[in-house]
Amino acid sequence: MKSIFETEAKAELLNRLENLEAESSAKWGKMNVNQMLIHCTKPIELALGESTIKKPNFLMGMMMKLVAPSLYNDKPWKEGLPTAKEFIIVNTEAFNTEKDKLKSKIETMSTSKNYFEPKKKHPYFGTFTADQWGKSAYKHLDHHFRQFGV
Repeated sequence: MKSIFETEAKAELLNRLENLEAESSAKWGKMNVNQMLIHCTKPIELALGESTIKKPNFLMGMMMKLVAPSLYNDKPWKEGLPTAKEFIIVNTEAFNTEKDKLKSKIETMSTSKNYFEPKKKHPYFGTFTADQWGKSAYKHLDHHFRQFGV
């Protein structure tokens, strides 16, 4: 699995982001392109400690830790997976504003590997290594970019 911390993978993500247009439509799911851009920005903000979400109860937390490897393994996510309620987006700004925000967050995270060393806790999925954080960020962006055909 590629990682947002890899120069080539970051360049690929930014190129794919540039190929998105305000009129891009989803191949699956309920989000429009603006909602997807914000939906992709929020987990990066969470990873960087710029935002927080409520931790799940103990039982749900244990279940989430069991599925955590699917966030960074080599197997692509299935289309139409459910979205965490914290990342369901209703209100959006202009397309270019949202696109620029995501570009900025990709740039920031891609140069922040030391922030995740040696390990950093995810509020839902447990403790990740920097490598796992990088792969999960790439995988999430790749999933939604494929959703919108880029």
